[in-house]
Amino acid sequence: MVTLTIAAPADEAPSDAVEARRLGCRFWPLAVARELDDLILHLRTNELTRGTWVIKTAGDMRGVLDHDRFLLEHRDTDWFVNEVVLLLKRVLKRLDVTSRSLLASIEPGSCFGGLLLELALACDQQFMLDGTMEEDERPAVIVVTESNMGMYPMGNGLSRLESRFFGRAAELDAARGRWRSSRRRSGLGARLVTVIPDAIDWEDELRIALEQRTSFSPDALTGMEANLRFVGPEDHETKIFGRLTAWQNWCSAAHAIGPAGALRRYGSGQRAELNRERV
Repeated sequence: MVTLTIAAPADEAPSDAVEARRLGCRFWPLAVARELDDLILHLRTNELTRGTWVIKTAGDMRGVLDHDRFLLEHRDTDWFVNEVVLLLKRVLKRLDVTSRSLLASIEPGSCFGGLLLELALACDQQFMLDGTMEEDERPAVIVVTESNMGMYPMGNGLSRLESRFFGRAAELDAARGRWRSSRRRSGLGARLVTVIPDAIDWEDELRIALEQRTSFSPDALTGMEANLRFVGPEDHETKIFGRLTAWQNWCSAAHAIGPAGALRRYGSGQRAELNRERV
């Protein structure tokens, strides 16, 4: 398991696109995209046994929403801002096709809003605290903005919000521009996240979820999760980088059909010998 924490911006969004270009790599959305892209590639290439990634955010939500609003306002009028948006889109799509179990931890002090909410929506499971912690009385909050409506589409052409509410138009409409704190078990909050434990159960629920993921066959999870992440229309991208690749990796792996593989030993009473390196 490895934890990825994304920090909110320390400064306000630039006053205009000229200032954003002047900031260059210090422009917060660009810095986040570059560093997250580098981290994803490093973990995928060099940390093959770290099969579960826990994604967290920390910092002031207002700063995240300020930069999110800036990207929305200037992406159609400035080439630099548009390139940053396209880079964020590519990095988020790279997360979609990463063969790891992804879990979002939404806690007090988190800033999953706008473009950072996309990280939570890209995860296979989202855990959101119901209530507050003794050491932090702020409730966990998620914020849906206009950027979540299709600014960063998945490989199937849908936004992550549309994929989550696929075939449920009324619930998708209710999600537009709305937010719910973890104090609300019913309504939108319960549908945007997987589990809402209270403070008493928070650590145990997370621990059990992580232990369960660790105990499963890595390649079986790869095949299952890649299929569940993409719904609706099928295209070349989802076939090649989603279902087809994941299925071939599992069916063709030596520990699936080899002498000690799961399929060879099925029904024999013997345990399969699993390779813990994720593909």
